[in-house]
Parts: sequence; structure tokens; C-alpha cells
Amino acid sequence: MDHGLPDDFTVESAVALACRAPSVHNSQPWQWRVGDRTLHLYADRSRQLAGTDPDGRDLMLGCGAALHHLRVGFAALGWRAEVHRLPNPAEPGHLASVELHRHEPTQEDITLAATIPRRRTDRRRHSSWTVPTGYLDDLARHAADEGTILRLALDAARYHLARAISEAAEAHAADPVYRTELAAWSGRHTAPDGVPSANAPSQDDTPGALPTRAFADPKLDQPEGASGEADETVLLVLSTASDDPMSRLRAGEATSAVLLAATSLGLATSPLTEPLEVADTRTKVRDLVAGGTFPQMVLRTGWAPVNADPLPATPRRNLDEVLSPLGTPVGGEVRYQSH
Repeated sequence: MDHGLPDDFTVESAVALACRAPSVHNSQPWQWRVGDRTLHLYADRSRQLAGTDPDGRDLMLGCGAALHHLRVGFAALGWRAEVHRLPNPAEPGHLASVELHRHEPTQEDITLAATIPRRRTDRRRHSSWTVPTGYLDDLARHAADEGTILRLALDAARYHLARAISEAAEAHAADPVYRTELAAWSGRHTAPDGVPSANAPSQDDTPGALPTRAFADPKLDQPEGASGEADETVLLVLSTASDDPMSRLRAGEATSAVLLAATSLGLATSPLTEPLEVADTRTKVRDLVAGGTFPQMVLRTGWAPVNADPLPATPRRNLDEVLSPLGTPVGGEVRYQSH
């Protein structure tokens, strides 16, 4: 690849890492376009989930997480990403343009990039081991570096957050559009997207356990020795001062930063967006948990039991489905080919 970008293998490697980012129902709502000097991120609105994410907030979070994964990947490969977010007001689906500059990778860059393929969304119960305060402070620092706030939900805040999670699950259970959409995007076995059965546990009936999404055909067993939500599972709320597209994109980047940092510390993690997908419960989280700031993501983290089986990686679409030359319509059929 000429005129300012690294070689094709480097670009493809970084984009492949970016596409390991988490997204709601593993919908992977991103498209990448390659120009002469820049790489571009676009929102793929054809993958927005109307029943789950009617205003596209989850979509923006997923794209932001992919953008941060891209930055991490390029840094480890010897390139610093200079990101111009929402560069064209007339084109709201154009989320970022990325210029690349030579960079000497640090050990932290390499370690963080190596964390990307190891990160999993682990919806199973945790052990009763306490997460050290210093670890939580480190996660908050990573969130702050991305322009967001990460709060630990304790005492009354935790109670209100747990209520919001339960109330949102009840609202979704009564919504046939949501239920149909969730069934279509879960319980999968060979599809390149969606939530596979092997990664979805059944609803947990442990006293004090938080409800999880009612994914279709759940096949993931709870590990022995897990103690449930009433013990040491940590609930974190990531929020922003505003609720515009830029804030949501940055919240996605912060989500990625926190998840990768937590994974590097050995913690199990699971993003929770369900309580923020229902307007009433999101308002409650804003007012009663997030100090009036706008909650964008709830993160559940803790220590997996020592006997917990490793989780399989969730599938991803082929690179030629998400990477194309600049000018290719988002969702178009022109495929990217190495020069």
C-alpha cells in the first residue's frame, strides 16, 4: 500500500484485531475503508438492531470499541494512530479517519495488543475473591484517559443499579419485537456473527443473581464454585458528561480500554447494556447511580472460579466483508484486495 499507509499485511492485521471488539449481540456494526493516506471507520446501519438499540447508541459503542482496538493493534505493530473523530458533519455515518505515524512499540503496547484475542465476554458467575482496590483504580484511570468516568456501584447505588437491570429485563421480556430480534441473533452454532449457544449461560437462579439476556438455546454451564452476584462481583458504570454521538463513540473506546486492561489483570468481564436500552431504567441509572452524568455502559467484572473452563472465541465476519477501498458504499459488494 502506497502513499502514507503501512503495507497491506500490517493494515489487515490491525483491522482484524479491531474486529475482535465487542458489540451488542455480536452484531459487528462497522465497516473500514482504505484510502491512499488514511483509514476510515463507518457505521454500518444495516446492522443496527431496531428492537434492542432503536437510537443507535449500542452501535456507536461497538464502533468506538473497534476504533480503540485498532489503535492498540497499530501501536503494537509500530504505528501511532492519529484519530479524527466524526470528521464530516454532513456524513454522520463516517465515524473516524485515521492517519498513521511511525512509532516504536513499548512493552505495554505489545502486551495490550496480545490481550485482544484473549478477551472474552464471560456471562458466568464469579468466585468470591475480592478485586483489589488498586485494580479498580487502574481501570478508572484507563476510562479517564478516554474522556469518560468509571464509577464503582456500591451500597445504595448498587441496589438501584440491580433494580434497573431487573426492570429492563422485565420490559424487554414484554416486548415481542425485542424477543424476536434476540432469538434471531442468538442460539447460533456456525454463523459468523450473533451470540453462539456455547457462549450463553442459562438464566441464573442463584439468590441475588442479576438477570442476564434470555439468549436462545443457551449451552454454557455455570462453573462449580461460583458464588453469584450477592458476593464479590463488581459492577462498574461508565458515563460521559454529554450524550451526543462523540460522547458515545468515546464511551465505546473507553469500554475497550477498560475491558483490555481488566483482561490483562486476569479478570473476567462482561459488558451490560440492557439497563441502558430502556429509557426509564437508563434515567434511573443516570440519576441514582451515575451522579447525573449519562451512563453509556455497565461493566460486570470479577475473578472466574479456578475450575471455569475457557470460553471459545465468538465468531467474526471475514475481513473482506468489512474492509474495502475508500469510496465503496457501506454494505456494498466491492471487496478489499491487497495490492
